[in-house]
Amino acid sequence: MSTDVLPPPPTTALSAAPGSAVRRVRQDPAWVRRTLIGLAGLVLGLLVVVPVAHVFYVALQDGLGGYWKHLTADPDTRHSILLTLTVVPIALGANIAFGLAAAWAIARFRFPGRAILTAFIDLPFSVSPVVAGLMFVLIFGLQGYLGPFLRRDGYALMPYAIAALALFVATIVYLLLRPASPRFRTGLWRYPGLTFVVGGAALFFGLVWLQQALEIWPRGQSLKIIFALPGLVLATAFVTFPFVARELIPVMEAIGPDEELAAISLGASGWQMFRQVTLPNIKWGLAYGIILCNARAMGEFGAVYVVSGHIAGQTDTMPLRIEKLFQEYNLPGSFAVASVLTLLAIFTLIAKTKLERQLPVAGRTGEGDGSTNQRS
Repeated sequence: MSTDVLPPPPTTALSAAPGSAVRRVRQDPAWVRRTLIGLAGLVLGLLVVVPVAHVFYVALQDGLGGYWKHLTADPDTRHSILLTLTVVPIALGANIAFGLAAAWAIARFRFPGRAILTAFIDLPFSVSPVVAGLMFVLIFGLQGYLGPFLRRDGYALMPYAIAALALFVATIVYLLLRPASPRFRTGLWRYPGLTFVVGGAALFFGLVWLQQALEIWPRGQSLKIIFALPGLVLATAFVTFPFVARELIPVMEAIGPDEELAAISLGASGWQMFRQVTLPNIKWGLAYGIILCNARAMGEFGAVYVVSGHIAGQTDTMPLRIEKLFQEYNLPGSFAVASVLTLLAIFTLIAKTKLERQLPVAGRTGEGDGSTNQRS
């Protein structure tokens, strides 16, 4: 029996060096690090810190009393704040619903057109907001494709739109409450096709008839979309709808469907699976997307400028009001409204930084790899 001992591996100069020497070898020279850090700090100070500080300096130059007066005394400024607080929640709610549906479809299913759907989600990132606003003007404006009809009897579409929305909500509720396991399906749960055809038709045409019979919507009156609240909501929702979906897709791909399949195999319904399994796993990504979407919607200017008509006291949101006050040489008032949006941006940045620590690694890098899942 041989008792030969293997020779020790050769010791390199790097492995034999002390820890401090290894760190010095792996790092850039001190002057390189200090120069780059200094340049980064200088650029950050000139482009971010100085402008932000100047906004608050001009906004508060008349004192806190003057600052509050600039925000509340002018009725047009008050209306712009209220209008922004009306448009943003509506657009945000639509984006949350779309983002959840799109992320679920893309992350959990493989279907024809999946790549096209993903590309369309990214479309607002590549299209100028001004072009997006012009698109809605060409569709809903007085000289647009639907403009003459909307001007003649625009409210005639409302019964069908409300019925279609109710049918969509009822379909989602049916799919969520339907037991996933065939063993637990009884009655209408066993025949989804028949339920959709008969029940959907009855619900749709019944709601249309009910709205027309009760004369809820006026007849022979124009429905104003451009230069009104609906146009502002459409433009804001269009430029912001990628944020929620784009945050949820990599998170859901990183998590994978294993836990959801386990819940279904145990007899959970679609709603139980979503509420108790899916939603807790994606809550940080969803919150992250909501924060980014809200910040973008609050500060949107280009698309809203085109579809609003820039009417003071009627269609001016906060960014548009800032621009108008600046053109009127009311610098304290303009910077006072701008400081509100700046505070929103600062709070958004703080919340974004905290939520990044809770997200899975794939949610931050955009790479859907199940091995990098780190749930909190």
